[in-house]
Amino acid sequence: MKILITTDWYKPVINGVVTSVLNLTEQLESRGHEVKVLTLSRNCHSYKEENVIYAGSVGMGKIYPQARVKIPVVAKEYMEELMQWHPDLIHSQCEFSTFFLAKKIAGELNIPIVHTYHTVYEDYTHYFSPQKAWGRSLVQMMTRKLSVQVDAMIAPSEKIEHILNGYQVSCPVDVVPSGIDTEKYKKRIGDGSREALREKYGIGKDEMVLVYVGRMAKEKNIEELLWYQKSVQDNVKLVLVGDGPCRETLEMKAKEYGVEKSVIFTGMVSPKEVAGYYQIGDLFVSASTSETQGMTYDEALAGGVPLLCRKDDCLKDVITEGTNGWQYENEAMYIECIRKWRELNEYEKQSIRNAAVQAADQFSSENFAGRVEQVYLAVLEEKKDMHAA
Repeated sequence: MKILITTDWYKPVINGVVTSVLNLTEQLESRGHEVKVLTLSRNCHSYKEENVIYAGSVGMGKIYPQARVKIPVVAKEYMEELMQWHPDLIHSQCEFSTFFLAKKIAGELNIPIVHTYHTVYEDYTHYFSPQKAWGRSLVQMMTRKLSVQVDAMIAPSEKIEHILNGYQVSCPVDVVPSGIDTEKYKKRIGDGSREALREKYGIGKDEMVLVYVGRMAKEKNIEELLWYQKSVQDNVKLVLVGDGPCRETLEMKAKEYGVEKSVIFTGMVSPKEVAGYYQIGDLFVSASTSETQGMTYDEALAGGVPLLCRKDDCLKDVITEGTNGWQYENEAMYIECIRKWRELNEYEKQSIRNAAVQAADQFSSENFAGRVEQVYLAVLEEKKDMHAA
């Protein structure tokens, strides 16, 4: 089938939406489907590169870091090209600029739209509303309105399905966790990345490493990890991989809490290097409760790195307590989990690492594409039945 994917986020931006789109595109093409992507350019010019059309846009970073919005006029020839190509279905990944383009194309061609709900916007209201209650009401209203305009929604986890049902959306919702290239992370196990990076950052051979990979933003709650580091920093390093709007604030907090000598800020690393950076850690840590699925959790598992994460509904089918990681609810539990890990012998630690790798297989990009394909087929069949009636 011909599938048009629309997304406000695309390369060179690095986030979960972009990773999901890239993996889905690759896997759908490997299954014999034709795929084109309609996204936003990083400037006001529209252009095309292979099967990706970039619509001109302007920055809206004051609303949300790296956010952009399309300019009113998108190059006519590119829209006409998409119309002539005539996709069978549109899979939208974002609710704003490119969704309006998706709706326009779907309306003119009378084709269905499947939408993936990637973001719990309730956790991001601090970017656009000083009043959380008002922001939450706005998010619920916009999501219900969105659900009327699409034929089905994909939720990356049961947590998101529950939220959407609470919003009383009017379209079917299918739970399909976003997929990752598990082999990419498995290949880095034992390749020397761990030793090389530990040496690069001056980490001692016997020091335990807690690693976080991701954006440094308020909703990620990284400050909590810095606060807890006060209690565990004896022979334990916290390595924070990535960048974001809160990095400078977090660096100041590390000094304020007196943990700057046991915390390492690596800054942004290239996508090609990220898999190796997971290997630096004995445990992957996260204090976020804003994740829809948390693809970094899956990437860490695929790399054989057990998880230590703040308890959250999105981890329901990810962490098996004590088998491939732990969930904590407070500082005492966090410290206790670290103590448990340190007291394990090497055989027991390796068993947990092996369980982590096995747990990640359910999130492979191949499984992801297969399940998304089934959603497409169901929506197309429903559309066909409606036409027949």
